[in-house]
Amino acid sequence: MRSISTGRMIDNCSDSVKGSVVWMPTKSIWITTMTVVAVVGGPLTFSWSAVSVFVLSTAITICLGHSVGMHRLLIHRSFCAPVWLEYLLVYLGTLVGMAGPHGMIYAHDIRDWAQRQRDCHDLYAHRRSFFVDAFWQMHCAVALDEPPRFVLEARARRDRFYRLLEATWMAQQIPLGLLLFTLGGLPWLVWGIAMRISVSLTGHWLVGHFAHRNGHQGWSVDDVAVQGYNLPRFGLVTFGESFHGNHHAFPESARLGIEPGQLDLGWHFIRLLAGLGLASAIKLPHTIVPRDGLRRVDISGDAAGAHPAGQH
Repeated sequence: MRSISTGRMIDNCSDSVKGSVVWMPTKSIWITTMTVVAVVGGPLTFSWSAVSVFVLSTAITICLGHSVGMHRLLIHRSFCAPVWLEYLLVYLGTLVGMAGPHGMIYAHDIRDWAQRQRDCHDLYAHRRSFFVDAFWQMHCAVALDEPPRFVLEARARRDRFYRLLEATWMAQQIPLGLLLFTLGGLPWLVWGIAMRISVSLTGHWLVGHFAHRNGHQGWSVDDVAVQGYNLPRFGLVTFGESFHGNHHAFPESARLGIEPGQLDLGWHFIRLLAGLGLASAIKLPHTIVPRDGLRRVDISGDAAGAHPAGQH
């Protein structure tokens, strides 16, 4: 096994393969409860206003919160923003219902570290069948025999707001739930909380499952356990997160849809922030150090002759 340290994961004779899948009770009960309430309560409380609340709240929390706030800003620091705006975006990302900010950083980094090895556990690689992977990803975790050491940078570790969100990330649904119930009753509560969370978490797993197995691949990274693939048809509904092959190629890039025709609404929001003077130091493929072993593998079709480093 190679020794590869990636960001906050300090590799000291760690092993990304040997370990056991363990059930995570809190995580499992949370997603099961949200899904049952959505499946049972959704049809019983259906209204077009409730559906509108679901669509709007999902777009805001997934795009602005998870994709831009949690993923591109907090985890990868692909751009800089004022502290108040960073807090707002990360708060919206917490409302997605996956984890708090510290938990999101750890979950992302341990997976990224494992996938960069020559081999890794099947859970990190999404190698198992559809339903096994679904259960593993949404209800379990890997307990590695020799895990890397996770060192969270002082800025995030000591931040009082992030520590509060980390300790109360499930409870953060309560204020929003009370607001929705006051404005729209039970239908808005069910569709704005349970339906939104269950669809968001299931959708997040689906993108991860398929984007690590097959799809369009404009870039490849040699000598790693897992490749990333693009799912172009889902660029709109995932706000650019489905261009995962591009993300594996350029992890620190604020832009995920880097090829012609790849719609990345998260990137357009960052451009809007930049135009308002609220985003700076924006990282793009041509401004970051390329990954070791990165190579172009598909320059046919719409992407013929294109190089993402030249796009802004």
